[in-house]
Amino acid sequence: PDALDNKKICKAELQKMLGLPVKDVPMIAMITRLVSHKGFDLVKCVLDELLATEDVQVIALGSGDWQYESFFKDLAARHSGKVGLWIGFVPDLAQKIYAGSDIFLMPSKSEPCGLSQMVALRYGTVPIVRETGGLYDTIKPFNEYTGEGNGFSFTNYNAHDMMAVIKYAIEVYNKKQKWAALRRKVMKVDFSWTASAKKYVKLYEDMLNS
Repeated sequence: PDALDNKKICKAELQKMLGLPVKDVPMIAMITRLVSHKGFDLVKCVLDELLATEDVQVIALGSGDWQYESFFKDLAARHSGKVGLWIGFVPDLAQKIYAGSDIFLMPSKSEPCGLSQMVALRYGTVPIVRETGGLYDTIKPFNEYTGEGNGFSFTNYNAHDMMAVIKYAIEVYNKKQKWAALRRKVMKVDFSWTASAKKYVKLYEDMLNS
């Protein structure tokens, strides 16, 4: 959190690695199985429009259903310089994507726990999630006026709701001081067992005292 300039270095190196222009635009990442359960039917509905109307870069790492793999290959061909794609899973590349990206998109239909959003927080990559399961438990919507929240979220499983939240995240990204403050905040979120253990201890103490 106290060395955000290193994030810029990670981003530039990731852009070079994926053949994208090195520039200051929001980089939106997805690292997941390419299946409808993970929200890719929503992504398929609006990603073309997002790339056509916003100055962003999108990165996808994963494999899965043929229709989504083909969609991303076609997308990368049509939006040269704006889409980075790797079909398959490479742990080292995944780590570099977490480290270099600005926004992590996770629009799952359901997600009992979800680890990726928590990993993204540690790297200062702000999550956009659908409010379900563990995503709802861990990511609270950012309020730029109060400073509350640690990410962005949408409730309904709807492509246009997701698009509206992505555009809001891009707006906040372009407010550099607010984005830097948000990034520092999310990197300090503690989901370790140290924090969980304290909550369990308090719960047991409250039960003993009741």
